[in-house]
Amino acid sequence: MRKVFREIITIEEAKNLLLKHCRIPKEIEEIEIINATDRILAEDVFASVSVPPFDRATMDGYAVKAEDTFTADENNPVKLRVLGRIEAGEWCEFEIKSGEAFEVATGATIPKGANAVVMVEFTRERDGFVEIFKAIAPGENLMSAGSEIMVGEMILRNGTKLSPREIGLLSACGIRKVKVFRRPRIAVISTGNELVEPGIPLELGKIYDVNSYTICSAVEKNGGISIRIGIIKDDEEEIAKAILRGLKIADIVITSGSTSAGFGDRMYRVLEDFADVIVHGIAVKPGKPTIIAIHDRKPIFSLPGYPVSALTIFEILVAPLLREMAGFYVEGEKIEAKLATKVFSEIGRREFLPVNIVLGKDGYSAYPVTGSYSGAISALTFSDGIVEIPEEVLMLEENEKVEVKLFSGINPAEFVFIGSHCIGVNLILKIMKVRAKIINIGSIGGILAVRRGEADVAGTHFLCENGVYNEEMIKKLEIKNAVLVKGYLREQGFIVPKGNPKKIKSFEDLIREDIRLINRNKGSGTRQLLDLHLNELAKEIGLDFRDIIKRIKGYEVEAKTHIAVAVAVANGRADVGIGIKSVANLYDLDFIPIRNEEYDFLIPKDKIEKEVVKKFLAVLNSREFALQLEKVDGLKVYERTGEILEI
Repeated sequence: MRKVFREIITIEEAKNLLLKHCRIPKEIEEIEIINATDRILAEDVFASVSVPPFDRATMDGYAVKAEDTFTADENNPVKLRVLGRIEAGEWCEFEIKSGEAFEVATGATIPKGANAVVMVEFTRERDGFVEIFKAIAPGENLMSAGSEIMVGEMILRNGTKLSPREIGLLSACGIRKVKVFRRPRIAVISTGNELVEPGIPLELGKIYDVNSYTICSAVEKNGGISIRIGIIKDDEEEIAKAILRGLKIADIVITSGSTSAGFGDRMYRVLEDFADVIVHGIAVKPGKPTIIAIHDRKPIFSLPGYPVSALTIFEILVAPLLREMAGFYVEGEKIEAKLATKVFSEIGRREFLPVNIVLGKDGYSAYPVTGSYSGAISALTFSDGIVEIPEEVLMLEENEKVEVKLFSGINPAEFVFIGSHCIGVNLILKIMKVRAKIINIGSIGGILAVRRGEADVAGTHFLCENGVYNEEMIKKLEIKNAVLVKGYLREQGFIVPKGNPKKIKSFEDLIREDIRLINRNKGSGTRQLLDLHLNELAKEIGLDFRDIIKRIKGYEVEAKTHIAVAVAVANGRADVGIGIKSVANLYDLDFIPIRNEEYDFLIPKDKIEKEVVKKFLAVLNSREFALQLEKVDGLKVYERTGEILEI
């Protein structure tokens, strides 16, 4: 007997019925990273080690004190005594002094006292001495400990699709296994007496099976595992056996064909015997004769036989379900964007610049990813795509239009945070449960992003010359139509070995002969904090600031991160450095408080009423956040947290 459609319903009604009646498992499994490509992370991943774990050379050459080379040129080389050679993988306990050098291989550890590496191309060694023909700056040709990744830092977020870039990052951090969403298993069946397998000569009245191959491919694209059961003839008993077999081995069964009200179409009658048919007919073109049935909370999708209809319904109903189960998203291609900053390249070499994409007032902006050198896996991991810079281009201007080749589709973020990195921000976002894009480019970069309308919120802790955080710099950069929201405090202090063996208590101790400092890089808030106190010390004891810093051993040796400071102290390369308390705790070092720095948030006025920004501020002011922050030693809210200042 011919079966007519029970009731034609809308696509929205079909989706609601599906969600009401079927089980949508979103399960998690732990797998080896070697098998994790294209899988979706089911948890945030934190670095258990710093990358690199020590200061290392990025070039073959000679580790030196940079100031020893300042007078060097091609006609007047500087001559230094070579103390030995350090290969990659070796640890060096020696300390170089002025006038000395160590030959180092790429990747080798930097000896104590050295703060730069001269490339071998600009040297000549003879009779135990090396002649240096080029001056270099502190920090040149070396990577500081933790300059890529800091121990305890969130390196990958829940929901990240793992590509070779992320797999490389995980292995760099020593992580062998990760938790990912289990890929749903989908059984695929084609029905029809007219169907034959591709590759077999066609007889009259026969056609090749298109649907099972098309749907299997679509399943894989959307994060599932396809199980092709194959072609089943128009026999109700055989169709039922195939579907029941699929239900045993898969989470979802998809059939195609035999769904309409025409002669010979059997699917409705088959499903009625062992399943609850919740949909038979959808008001959509193409795809009207779609059937959805439920067996033991598992969905069965019976799609029309025409390939276009079958694939259309798959994309509308099935694909979103698979992506939800697998935590999947769709691949992207290319977009046009404006560069957020000026970029210099090198004539004669084609450069592929990693960038992060943000949507601002005037379209997409491309932020060059910091640390984009060949040794930094994080340069690719934390980027949305690459900009190809031709060999003949020396410079790309700020706001210049570029084509970005995307690594994957841009997953639109509900919330964009740009500025200085802090674990407290991660805590806020975790409580918010919001899909966020975070670009850590420092306080100044965040302030400028607010000016361009690209950031919902910018994090900043810039210490101005008057000793006040953030306000003066925001005014200096002429930021208008924004407010500064006071955030929380981060405790800065001296980081010293366990037990403080040299009894360091104050800045005056830094000028002692037996004390070696590890400094922070110029322009950092911590460096400004040190120089501010050294200026005060100079006035107290009647010396010039320049005379003070000459008396401090290691003042010229710069670390780019708080982690690099802690590593230098932990490894005995320095007796003291200045950093945040949470980093000292990570390395089981002692911490002597100096002051609390103010980590604040700059917010454009036109985004202050945006729901996600209001949620951010609500969390910042919440008791839950205060309690979570207290668990991170060295961070805390205070009486000004949440206070809004007009700029």
